[in-house]
Amino acid sequence: MHRKRSARIVATLGPSSSDLTTVRALFDAGADVFRLNFSHGTHAQHQERLEIVRRVERDTGRPIAVLLDLQGPKLRIGTFTDGPVTLQAGAAFRLDLDPTPGDATRAPLPHPEIFAALETGTELLVDDGKVRLKVGRFGPDFADTQVVTGGTVSDRKGVNVPSVLLPIPAMTPKDRADLEFGLTLGVDWVALSFVQRPEDVREVKGIVQGRAAVLAKLEKPAAIESLDAIIDAADAIMVARGDLGVELPAEQVPRIQKQIVRACRAAGKPVVVATQMLESMITSPVPTRAEASDVANAVYDGADAVMLSAESASGQYPREAVAMMDRIIAEVESDPDYRSAIDASHTAPQAAVADAICLALQQTANLLPVAAIVTYTRSGYTSLRAARERPVVPVLSMTPELATARRLALVWGVHPVHANESVSDVPDMVNKACAIARREAFAQTGDFVVIASGMPFGVAGTTNFLHIAKV
Repeated sequence: MHRKRSARIVATLGPSSSDLTTVRALFDAGADVFRLNFSHGTHAQHQERLEIVRRVERDTGRPIAVLLDLQGPKLRIGTFTDGPVTLQAGAAFRLDLDPTPGDATRAPLPHPEIFAALETGTELLVDDGKVRLKVGRFGPDFADTQVVTGGTVSDRKGVNVPSVLLPIPAMTPKDRADLEFGLTLGVDWVALSFVQRPEDVREVKGIVQGRAAVLAKLEKPAAIESLDAIIDAADAIMVARGDLGVELPAEQVPRIQKQIVRACRAAGKPVVVATQMLESMITSPVPTRAEASDVANAVYDGADAVMLSAESASGQYPREAVAMMDRIIAEVESDPDYRSAIDASHTAPQAAVADAICLALQQTANLLPVAAIVTYTRSGYTSLRAARERPVVPVLSMTPELATARRLALVWGVHPVHANESVSDVPDMVNKACAIARREAFAQTGDFVVIASGMPFGVAGTTNFLHIAKV
């Protein structure tokens, strides 16, 4: 089986999607990548879910990607003596390192790194911005603030510091333990939360050592200031609109989303748009019209994938949410204006041999009645550069590496195939490409396929060969 669409779907697994029947139903409905959110659940639960995904993979014969999403450094306020407190606008409120439970005048904030980075006028956002505090006087262990937007605050609510580059490591001790556990299980992608700078990505890559691909989640304004460098360092990017929408004014998020997608497409790096895409489907079998438009807009922009979070992890209608997302994508991609928009937003390739070959692939598919583009790849690089051109036909990616095939399940327009038989020469390569294109139902006898590879065979990063074949 293969998808009839180019954009991919990431579905988060959780309490509502933890059994084989449901995971298989999500795959059949359209899920290409399954996300394990390590902010919730135990190691044993995540291991069980990953094993279920691998069983679905074996049963269907399709490579499926598993994404490990690290929690990251969550900043939280402390506790209160008598339960939730209500802060009034204009009131004074102190935050400090004293662990004593707080009241309506003060509360513990056990994060010295926040106090070290403060400036007069810095805004602190509590509970996803429901309460806003402005810093006046401060020191290494306290901050006297004024309540700008009042509201109720309870134990352990999150704190965001939008305008400050915080001196905090990219990973907590929990993240490091979770990462090592996930790599042992064999996850395909690792999502790094709260990335602020390219060094955060490089640190994780140094730990991963190629055992998985690294996806940087952009949810802090500081990351947008270093956008190109972070994209260059990462293997993929996620527009994580939850915290991004807290730390930036809501009206800026759509523009920032489009900026990130454009930059990723120009660089040829996969980009995922996430958070609240079909939020109402947590409790409703149908989305709002605005949510359907939100998914559609990400697809019109050329995002590689769109993601479901609580909708598939803990919602009442996980299969329906995936199926709805699948139908929205298919509807967009059937719109003639979609192709026009994708072509109009395309940027020039790099002056490199691989990009010259992949541009020729795309142009050949425009000129001839080509059924599919076939790439031979070991690392996935050829397929990524081919997908960057957003060709009008699918990219059938043949690779001897199962890990590469799984990672490519996230990429726009790519249909990965784990083909572990070796290729001896060009005629052998052409014969196998045509046979697999026919077997995977991309081409019929008499159709053209365009083949890209590297010579000599089996050497990563040597895309330099193009061949047009008739099936």
